[in-house]
Amino acid sequence: MAAPSMTRRSRKYFKKIQRAKTKYELQSIASTIQSDLDRRNLSYDEALNLGNFIQNRADQLPGTSIVYAVSDRDAYRRTLELYLRDALLTRTEQLLLWEERRRLGISDEEHDRLLNQLLEIWKSQGKSVTIQRFEKAGGNADV
Repeated sequence: MAAPSMTRRSRKYFKKIQRAKTKYELQSIASTIQSDLDRRNLSYDEALNLGNFIQNRADQLPGTSIVYAVSDRDAYRRTLELYLRDALLTRTEQLLLWEERRRLGISDEEHDRLLNQLLEIWKSQGKSVTIQRFEKAGGNADV
């Protein structure tokens, strides 16, 4: 799974990711990777690759907390949070999110899991979100 072109530093992080037993450990690793990226000790591509490994490892661990790491999923999460900010997820926004998922390789299951996690966080803060539903094709258009 580790690409042969990984630097020594990236391989070290990859091994830590594989050994992590909790999402808290993964978050700690992600923060260290972000620091190395900020100090230019890692390239953005290396950090993105490691962040995607972190997200995959987080899926294997129990718990519903979100791990924030430089990754395709985190980029999608930020986009999703932006669309949810006004407490309304319109059909147009859902179509735009679908296109973003396709571009980033985010599955519908990952989207649903992330959306549910965000909705739970917002619900615990006393916020509510309205999600517009699509009507089934062939439905009655007469009003």
